[in-house]
Order: sequence, then C-alpha cells, then structure tokens
Amino acid sequence: MSATPKKNRAARRLLAGAAGLATVGALVAAMPAGAQSGHGGGKGHGHGRTVDVQLLSFNDLHGNLEAPAGSSGQVTRTRPDGTTEKVDAGGVEYLASHLRTARKGNRYSVTAAAGDLIGASPLMSGLFHDEPTVEALNKLKLDVTSVGNHEFDEGAKELARIQNGGCHPTGGCYEKGKRFKGADFPYLAANVTSEKTGKPLLDPYFVWKHKGVKIGFIGVTLEGTPNIVTAEGVKGLKFGDEVETINKYAKVLERKGVKSIVALVHEGGAPASQSVDYDCDSPGAGDGISGPITDIAKKVSPQVDALVTGHTHQAYVCSIPDPSGKPRMVTSASSYGKLYTDTTLTYDRRTKDIVRTAVKSANRIVTRDVPKAPDMTSLIQRWNALAAPIANKPQGWISADINGRGSTAYEKPLGNLIADAQLAGLAPADKGGAQLALMNPGGIRSDLVFKASAGEGDGVVTYGEAFTVQPFTNMMNVVDLTGAQLIAALQQQVSGSNEASPKILQVSKGLTYTLDTTKSGAARIAADSVKLNGQAIDPAKTYRVAMNEFLAGGGDGFPALAQGKNKLVGASDLDVFNAYLAANSTATTPLAPPATDRIKVVQ
Repeated sequence: MSATPKKNRAARRLLAGAAGLATVGALVAAMPAGAQSGHGGGKGHGHGRTVDVQLLSFNDLHGNLEAPAGSSGQVTRTRPDGTTEKVDAGGVEYLASHLRTARKGNRYSVTAAAGDLIGASPLMSGLFHDEPTVEALNKLKLDVTSVGNHEFDEGAKELARIQNGGCHPTGGCYEKGKRFKGADFPYLAANVTSEKTGKPLLDPYFVWKHKGVKIGFIGVTLEGTPNIVTAEGVKGLKFGDEVETINKYAKVLERKGVKSIVALVHEGGAPASQSVDYDCDSPGAGDGISGPITDIAKKVSPQVDALVTGHTHQAYVCSIPDPSGKPRMVTSASSYGKLYTDTTLTYDRRTKDIVRTAVKSANRIVTRDVPKAPDMTSLIQRWNALAAPIANKPQGWISADINGRGSTAYEKPLGNLIADAQLAGLAPADKGGAQLALMNPGGIRSDLVFKASAGEGDGVVTYGEAFTVQPFTNMMNVVDLTGAQLIAALQQQVSGSNEASPKILQVSKGLTYTLDTTKSGAARIAADSVKLNGQAIDPAKTYRVAMNEFLAGGGDGFPALAQGKNKLVGASDLDVFNAYLAANSTATTPLAPPATDRIKVVQ
C-alpha cells in the first residue's frame, strides 16, 4: 500500500492546544468500516485463512540522508567463526534500494518508524528545517511513524508544519516556485496532549488497510521527553505514561474491530552486545536486553502483537514476555538508516488477529554495495547545491579522526575537544569568566573525520561537518555553581534517572575525577577525587561553569546544573566550536585528537 492519500491529511492535523492553530474536528476520522472481503496469501499466495504481512521498520534517522561518515556510519556484525567485523552502512540512497528490493513479491507490505526521523540532523537537512528528510521519507513510501523527542526540538507549531506542509515562518520557501507539502504519512503521538484541552496533539493511532487486512498502529514517545528537549520545544504539552496510553488505545482499536496491533514506541533498551545479529533471547526470552523498554514491554497489553522501538540507537530483535507470559517481538534498528527490521506478521483472516507464535523478525544491514536509488541521489544533489555556499566553508584542520558519536568510551576525544572549545570561548572575563566546561554526550551527533567528504581536502573541517557534530545551535551559558553542586552534578551522571544508563559529561582540560564502576549509584564518583587543575574541589567555594543552555536547564537528568546563579548567555555552541578550530589549527599545524585522561575509570 502506498502512503496515505492527501485527502486524509485533514483528519490528521495537529490539534490546536499548544500549537495555537485552528482546532480540527474529529481526531480520528476515516476509521475503517467492517473488514472488506478479500482473499489471498502472503508471499506464497493461497494460504487461504492466513496471510503474511511484511512489516519493514526503522528509527532514529535524524536526517542522515547522506551515508554517515566514519565510525558513525558503521555497524558491527558477527562472522560465522564468532569474530566481529565493522560494516559501512546507511545513506538514504541505499536504504531506499534495500527497502524497495525487500518489498518485491510481498503483496502485503507496510513500512513504519519509531520516531526521531528529524531533528539533530546534518547540515544538508538541518539547514532547511528537515524538509529534505520529509521529502525523502515520502519517496520511501513510509506509511506511519511515532513522534520521538527530537520531533519537538522546534516546538509544536513546527511539528504541525512538518505534518501538514507550508513554508517555514522565518526561513520561507527554500526553492523557487515550490511549497513544502508536508509528510504523506501520519505522525502519531498518543501520549502527547495539550495542557489546555487534554486532547492528543496528533492522531493517537492509524489503521493500515489492504485487501481486507487491517493492522492498527499506536504511536508514543518516551514520557521523559521534557527532560531531554528544550523547555520551549515542549511548552504547553503534557507527556503521558507509555504503557497506560498504549493499553488505552489498544482497547479503542479492539472496539473498532481492529485486533492486530503494533505499538511504535520511541523508547528503547540496551542489548548485552553491540553486534547487530546478537541473539538477545539467550539464555531465555529477552534475557539479553535491559533498560526502560523491558519494563514497558512486560506491561503493555497482550492485545498488542509487536513493539517497534527506538531512542537508544541500538540494534535488537528480542522476544520479551508480555503480561500473560507469552513472548512478544520487540525490535529496534540502530540509527541513521544503517539497518531496517524485516518482520513477518501472520494475519488470521477469521480472527483478524496476528498469530503471535508465527511472528519472525530480523535486522538487515543497509549495506552500501547495492545500486543507489536514482531519485534519492537527485534529491541529495538538489539540496546539497542549495546548502553548498554555507556547508563547504573550511573552519579548521585536524590531523586524524576525532571520534565522538562513534566512540563507546565514557570519555570521548571529540567530547574533550568540544568542552575545551567551550572553556576557551567563555573563559575571558567579559565572556563569563568560565573556569571549566561541561558537555552532554548526547549532544555530540557525529565524529570529525580526517578523510575529505566533498573535495575540501583531507583534514579540513568544513562548516557542514562542524554543524553535523553540533546541530542544535544551543546558546552557551556560564553560571555560578558551588563545589557541592558541581560534585552533585557529576554524581547525577550515574544516579537518579541516569543510574540505569549513565550519561557521562565530557569535561574541559583541568577537571579530573575517578569513576568507579564497581560501586553503585552516586558512590561511583568519590567527591574527594574531583579536582580542578590538581586542587580538590571545595564544596563551599563558587565556580564559574560553562555549558549549553540545555544542560543549564537541568536537561538529561542533571537537576544540580539548573541551580546555577548569575547566568551569562554567550554565543552558540557551534560558533564557539568553530572559533576554537579557527584559532587553534592551520593547514600546517592541524589539531590532534586530545588525550582521554581526564576521567579515571575503575572497572
């Protein structure tokens, strides 16, 4: 089935509430009447009572239309002999080819996603408020997606525009004579409601229909979205419990005669292995995965037949037991379009339900050894030409790859470089007098790659590459924190909401401490190990600390950082980063990757 026709667009408009737009009537118009008659099989045809429905899914694309560079664009797979290898993967030209090939011969095929398709995108998409990505997803024939936290980066009004089309309020129309037409697929946000009206911001669910087969999709984002998005982005919105919301709408769908249900959940887990083909049902169902999605999966109503998940950028295909103890498929396809999940749902025409015992699923690598999809190549060329004057400007030089996103270590070379740049930019007395800088690891979106990407020359860092590393354009803040608050913040990296999956801040030169992973909670960071330029941090003393506005607002589970006083707002994180590259590197004296010796890890 192709994407939803235009005439249904009105039924999916965002509701007024937070968006401040004209309220649209019935939230879910165009629900199906009784099942249409029809027969046929899946791939093999003629099964009679059951048909195989192919569900293709992905998540966390983040506007990566071009194949991601360096280690950000690689996945790990296990060879037959048990050793692992890294494989170059991703790029929408290849994703389109893989999906189109996968659909061939499948009479029943639906494509769904689990959020963060836009936001935190490389320059080619981010510069144009992700219109290029939405255009690519329309061409990919995406049928439905849930929202993720990054869909809220620019607020509800901008999300309304992404869904419904129209030119950007300040950017305008980017191509002469062309108006952005919006997403051909519905964005689902069942657990996002307007604080004023209590109504869902977007459609809570969508029913896919093809030749008498009906499958309902319920979309939710993580309840904790407000903790990881700027306050402006989630103004006027309320984020509800994922499980309660899914269970509520599963009942609604059931009452409407839709018995086959898939939940699209922008929340995820951490498999015990980074290998994309790891069996996370070993030794038992769902034993090889931990994190928030495991609790959600164990509580979501058995009426739901599968969960397509995201957010953690991990790859897994697990069967986590539902509340009745029966295994149920829970999948995630890494990030940046490097994988897609291929799931077979066997649909019973008589019960109108999925035969859960027959559900099969596997993650497939989006390898770059297939022909590129020509329509995606021309889309990329078109938008790249528009971005080129800004994107290709050199900002500085590096002597080797500086890994950020692609590093699995707690302390990342690129994290150190960014923190050093922030300290350098905000240390002068008139710029805030910062003594140290802290950077959130989730804000580092890529690696800095030595190899030339677009003819700029090896070692040259272009504006486009710098933007891809830090695409949020967060304003820098410098605040007063007491030594006690600073130590509390470092302990919040591994306790509170970050205990299960630590968020290790990247620190500027001169700040050192010990992270003892053999201990638990806040005790993992001993207060007396925290030093600035060799001197123990004094809990009673005040320090000037630089960080982006997201962290200064307590984002990512750091309430201690929101206690800062005497705030000075500086330049954007990207401007500070580019200024540092310009001041500290030349073609003959490029920047080397910084040593990672600030956080001593005890294991």
